[in-house]
Amino acid sequence: MTASAPTLAPRLSDEELLHWLALRLIPGLGTRKAVTVLERFRTPLALFRASVTELEAAGLSPGVARAIQSGCTFEDAATQAERLKATGSQLVPVTDPVYPEKLRGILDPPTVLFCRGDLSLLSAIMVAVVGTRKPTPYGMAVAEKLSGDLAALGVGVISGMARGIDTAGHRGTLQAGGKTIAVFGCGVDMVYPSENRKLYDEIAAKGLLVSEFPMGAPAFPQNFPIRNRIVSGMSSGVLIVEGAQYSGSAITARLAMDQGREVFAVPGNITSKLSWAPNLLIRQGAKLVMDAQDIVSELPPDERY
Repeated sequence: MTASAPTLAPRLSDEELLHWLALRLIPGLGTRKAVTVLERFRTPLALFRASVTELEAAGLSPGVARAIQSGCTFEDAATQAERLKATGSQLVPVTDPVYPEKLRGILDPPTVLFCRGDLSLLSAIMVAVVGTRKPTPYGMAVAEKLSGDLAALGVGVISGMARGIDTAGHRGTLQAGGKTIAVFGCGVDMVYPSENRKLYDEIAAKGLLVSEFPMGAPAFPQNFPIRNRIVSGMSSGVLIVEGAQYSGSAITARLAMDQGREVFAVPGNITSKLSWAPNLLIRQGAKLVMDAQDIVSELPPDERY
C-alpha cells in the first residue's frame, strides 16, 4: 500500500510556486548561475519581468535570457505544480527559512528542493551513511547497527535509498524509531530502485524524501553524482561503510571534505576491494569508527545529545 499524501499548508502562493518551478525548468541555467542572478533580482517574479538586456547584463547567455523572457517553461511548471499537489509534496526554495542552512552554504546549492514528508527534518542533525550497492553481509550489518545506534543518540541518517548500504542505513534508523532523509537522483514521486517501494512509503510517512530534480524525472545515471553533494551538504558528517576506490561513496567523501564536513569510515578486510575506499580514507585522516559514539563525539558541541 502506498503511503497517503499528508495534508500540508502551502508554503508559497500559487504565483510564487509557478515562478520558482518555471525558473528551475529553464534549459541551460545551472544552479550556480541561478543562485547568482537570484541574488541580483531577489525573486523569480522580478527575474521573469526583466528584459533580455537586463538579464544579459546579469551574466546570462543570450539563449538563457531569451528563454526566461519568453516564459516558455510556465506550461511545464503548471504540470509540476499539479504533481506536487497530487503527491502531497512541497517545493522549498533556497530563500525559504526552512531550507537547510548547511546546504545553502555549499558552493552550488540547489535552487529548489522537491520534498515529500516531514519538513522539520530539514533542520535536524544528520549524518550521511553511504557505501556500495553490493555490500558484504558484514557491511550491511554494520550499516544497520551504526544507523540504529545513531538514532538512539538523537542523530538522524541521510542517504540516497540506493541498494545496499544506503538501504541498510535507512532501515536501521527506522527500526530504531529514528528520523531519516532519502535524497533522490530522480523525482520524489519516482521509486528507485523499484524493490524499495516499501522503504519509500515508510520514509514518506515517517521521514523525508528530497530531490532537486523535477517531479517525474527519471533516474539517469549522471544524476547520482550530482545528488551526492546534497547528501553530504545536508549532513554534519559522512560515514563510509564499504566502497571501491573510485566508487560513488568515495566521491561523496571527497565532496564532504570540500564542504568542510567530518568524514568517518568503518575499517574493512584488507583483502576485499570493497574496503579500499574506507581504509584509504582512514589512512588519509578520516575518523576510524567502531561505534556510534565515535561519530557523535566528533560532531560540533551544539549538535551532540
